[in-house]
Amino acid sequence: MARDLRPKCKLCRRAGMKLFLKGIRCVTEKCAVAKRPTPPGMQKRQRSKPSYYALQLREKQKAKSVYGLLERQFRRFFEIAHKSEGATGQILIQELERRLDNIVFRSLFALSRSQARQFVRHGFIFIDNRRVDIPSFLVKKDQVIELRIGQKMNDLIKENIQISAKEKSVPEWLSVDNQNHKITIKRLPTKDDITIPMQEQLIVELYSK
Repeated sequence: MARDLRPKCKLCRRAGMKLFLKGIRCVTEKCAVAKRPTPPGMQKRQRSKPSYYALQLREKQKAKSVYGLLERQFRRFFEIAHKSEGATGQILIQELERRLDNIVFRSLFALSRSQARQFVRHGFIFIDNRRVDIPSFLVKKDQVIELRIGQKMNDLIKENIQISAKEKSVPEWLSVDNQNHKITIKRLPTKDDITIPMQEQLIVELYSK
């Protein structure tokens, strides 16, 4: 399986905000954005105003970094959104939020989406009593997601929840039972439910050229 191996902290600095790509490091004083809020690279050179294309490209790169996707994967989600009825940008955000690894992360069970992806790959996730080990699986309304884990993993999940709760909260479209490690999809997500500001229209314009 192909992965994005670029330095995670540089991606956050380039975006100018925390993307929560490094787990516990993102909620401590070691966070690269907190220590060096400037973009990576030479700082003495005067940076010119970015072109509109550069803004579009940066927004797409930020979205790919947030959800941990490569270009081919991200393009596939855009094509699904483009063929669907409704606003392409809003549907794109909804499709990305519905990914199984993202839901495990948004439920605070994992410190990062990469850790959530590991949980899925290792077979800990069950949807409606059926094991699902595909991180890109798209959940539907009213589905119930359950983590079936041992005591060691249970302690890890409790620690993750305590750490994540310092800077994040569970979105309203999810109902989470921390005691039994269950997640219920109350409704489909909307743009208002995302925690990282994203201008999806710039992404749509970039791909529509």
